[in-house]
Amino acid sequence: VPQGINYEFTGNYENQLRAAKTLSIVVPLALLIIFMILYFQFKSVTTSFIVFTGIAVAFGGGFIMIWLYGQDWFLNFSLFGENLRDLFQMHPINLSVAVWVGFIALFGIATDDGVVMATYLTQTFSKNEPDTIKSIRASVVEAGEKRIRPCLMTTATTILALLPVLTSTGRGSDIMIPMAIPSFGGMVFALITLFVVPVLFCWKKELKLKNKVVR
Repeated sequence: VPQGINYEFTGNYENQLRAAKTLSIVVPLALLIIFMILYFQFKSVTTSFIVFTGIAVAFGGGFIMIWLYGQDWFLNFSLFGENLRDLFQMHPINLSVAVWVGFIALFGIATDDGVVMATYLTQTFSKNEPDTIKSIRASVVEAGEKRIRPCLMTTATTILALLPVLTSTGRGSDIMIPMAIPSFGGMVFALITLFVVPVLFCWKKELKLKNKVVR
């Protein structure tokens, strides 16, 4: 380029840079707001962080699903004469603005199971008032068994609602599908929170009991 002359890219590339700059503010802000809402619900930083782990699990699940979409072997078989890769229009997915918007939507949904589980765990501990490690674990199992079905239903309805979007074609599908992929993958892997939240909650109560005994 001759001295005194410069150039810059415009069009879609310029829009991408502008959107990335906005998302660098919006994504952390969304996470902060979600954590504050959890804190107002449970009035405990520790419990809020326990429920917040669901977002980390879902975040990883969303990226795993994006990676799987780019693998030729993933769902590469036919069902009722229809190849599933063609049905779900699977191809490598770039980290576009639509994908990040899908992640923001996922962050809000991913805490649902954790909130349901942690709320009933708190109520169960208030009712039972366990004072031994054995009774703490029994209370956790009791709460987990009674809330596993509502959590599964919440996740199932979200996943089923995304299937028509993932198989859609025509105008707008090129935007909607990248938005739905991280939400779909995140909610599938977010089922792990059904075990993570009770285990962390149990660990918290056992540490609290041990510290009380030591004192």
